[in-house]
Amino acid sequence: MRKSEFVTAFRESGNTTTVESVADILERELQFVITDWLARVEQEPDLKCIPLNFEDRTGHLSHLLHDVIARLRLDAGSKAPISKAAAEHGDLRRRQGYTVAMAVEESRLLQVTIFSALHKNVKNLEFSLLLPDIVTIADEVDAQLKEQMLRFMAADTVKIAKSK
Repeated sequence: MRKSEFVTAFRESGNTTTVESVADILERELQFVITDWLARVEQEPDLKCIPLNFEDRTGHLSHLLHDVIARLRLDAGSKAPISKAAAEHGDLRRRQGYTVAMAVEESRLLQVTIFSALHKNVKNLEFSLLLPDIVTIADEVDAQLKEQMLRFMAADTVKIAKSK
């Protein structure tokens, strides 16, 4: 059985509660995650110092989150593809004037926001899959950050080569 196929219902004191996979909850809560992430970013002076409109600040998030959701739905033991969206996001943030520290902070806030969304839906979570899915989320978001940093470093290498 694939993780994404797990959805069930059970009775609790006469009420029906739907139990969902982490991937399904994140998919359902996608807009909340983006909005909540933006609110967190706007509280960070180091990130707010680069003025960006809503689309420029958040346009990449749905792609990165879809990569996280896809990763959660992979069969156990499957190799995760490298996130093309993360590479493009690294290039974009570099052009927008972000520093490495700023990109790392955005990534950290994404993990906090994802985990907050899951906490908000705690009554719907399948607990037997929760910890492995948390590990998968952290691993995927970190892999996305690594891809972004590789793009930052490649751009730096090109810049140094051109200056010589």
